[in-house]
Amino acid sequence: PKAAAVAKRVAQRFAAQDGVASVAPPTVNPAGDTALFNVIPASGPGKAATEDLVRSLRGSAGALEKDTGSEILITGQTALIIDFSHTLDKALLPYLALVVGLAFLLLMVVFRSLLVPFKAALGFLLSVGAALGAVVAVFQQGHLAGLFGIDQPGPIVSTMPILMIGVVFGLAMDYEVFLVSRMREAYTHGATPAEAVVTGFRYGGRVVSAAAIIMISVFSGFIAEDNDLVKMMGFALASAVLFDAFVVRMAIVPALFALLGTKAWWLPKWLDRLLPNLDVEGAQLGHGPAGPLPSSRSAKRERELIR
Repeated sequence: PKAAAVAKRVAQRFAAQDGVASVAPPTVNPAGDTALFNVIPASGPGKAATEDLVRSLRGSAGALEKDTGSEILITGQTALIIDFSHTLDKALLPYLALVVGLAFLLLMVVFRSLLVPFKAALGFLLSVGAALGAVVAVFQQGHLAGLFGIDQPGPIVSTMPILMIGVVFGLAMDYEVFLVSRMREAYTHGATPAEAVVTGFRYGGRVVSAAAIIMISVFSGFIAEDNDLVKMMGFALASAVLFDAFVVRMAIVPALFALLGTKAWWLPKWLDRLLPNLDVEGAQLGHGPAGPLPSSRSAKRERELIR
């Protein structure tokens, strides 16, 4: 019932805050229980100083609510951006944990290994980190900004990391499966760990390279757009695919498999019994219903051809 008096008091307190250019007179609704007034900041809506002002006003509002027994809410473009970014920040870790966790379980079932999905998850996080670093360097800090048509560097759009993680994760897992499935197939059919790495890299690497070049070309086309979000997303995705395909999957993954040897395919026996055996690589094709096929010259030749 005292909305007009409380709003006048709050407006006077806000007008004294550093960074406030002016405060408009409050407008009260016909019922007299709600008042609205505008606070004009001295800086633009996208500036860091305006965000600091919103946080400062909200801090002052908390103390005024206790003194007046009222509810004080602050909205506007800058406040909406702050709240939306905060919501996305809270959702990022659960989203990342869900996506990576489900992929870890699926890769563990398919490849019958603990280290393979663990390595795939770490490689994905490395690619995302590298892409975000490149985006910050170009779009926020302004390095090579003129080359990519960026007039004025600014903060990263809050929706960009969520969108980028979803797309990059799908592509990174595709490249991982293309490369590692060929290694696993060679290993289960009798090749040594070193031979399996060479075989997988020889055949799977072609698919990964071709797919990566296609996606990099597609995403690079978005960099020419005028929209900042589209330009930023195109650059982020192209950078992530370039790093993930040619550094993580084509260099780090084969090197780790070569160093780990048979340990790369290690899976605890109790976990092996619990997990369903999908036999994606067809390891059971060389076994009949009563066990392995006879070790004849033709059977050996068939296994060599498969390998």
